[in-house]
Amino acid sequence: MRKLWSFLASNKGFIAFMLGMLMFRSAFADWSVVPTGSMQPTIQIGDRIFVDKAAYDIRVPFTHLSLIHLADPKRGDIVVLDSHAAKERLVKRVIGVPGDQIALRGNVLYVNGTAARYAPAAVAGIHDDLRDPARYEVERWGAMQHLIRLSLYFPSEMRDFGPVTVPAGQYLLMGDNRDNSEDSRYFGFFPRNEIVGRSRYVALSFDPDHHFLPRTHRLTAALDQAPAPPSKSGAE
Repeated sequence: MRKLWSFLASNKGFIAFMLGMLMFRSAFADWSVVPTGSMQPTIQIGDRIFVDKAAYDIRVPFTHLSLIHLADPKRGDIVVLDSHAAKERLVKRVIGVPGDQIALRGNVLYVNGTAARYAPAAVAGIHDDLRDPARYEVERWGAMQHLIRLSLYFPSEMRDFGPVTVPAGQYLLMGDNRDNSEDSRYFGFFPRNEIVGRSRYVALSFDPDHHFLPRTHRLTAALDQAPAPPSKSGAE
């Protein structure tokens, strides 16, 4: 005990710094490792994404208790959440906000009865394409616009889903890799208080196909950029 107290007394500055860093990462900003492909092609396997934990709330450090409510997730946001239903941290896209009616028909998204519109896109360098070829499309509904991945040989049983209405205080989330994502189609709606932040940028990226060397072209890449579809593609 004497040695411990002596160590603490002689390293007060370092300990205060580390405690401050932990509190900052818990309440304001952090990064998250993405080990799966459920958000491909937007987020690739091996990406380390920046998480803005103050995007929606200022929380008590190390808890989900909100001190100051700043905003609510919007349709199209990429969010990070600690899911009780999935029993793990998830990264998904907000597809339905409270009050929305959501359905999928053959992987075509319907929001409040209006279908999203689609345009083909060329995407290269996706890890899963080696064993599971896919086609890529830009999905657009209103201001929401992003790439999605659709498997050619392994279609999901959830290509048809709903319609369901999103309850108050909850959100419907999906992965951009529509045929390989466990999301609200399997776990149901996700409560607002499980969402801990929003992600818009890749902080680091390591390529599993090349000995986990850094992908230099992915550093600080914006996650909300998608190829612009033709002018007629996009539900309003």
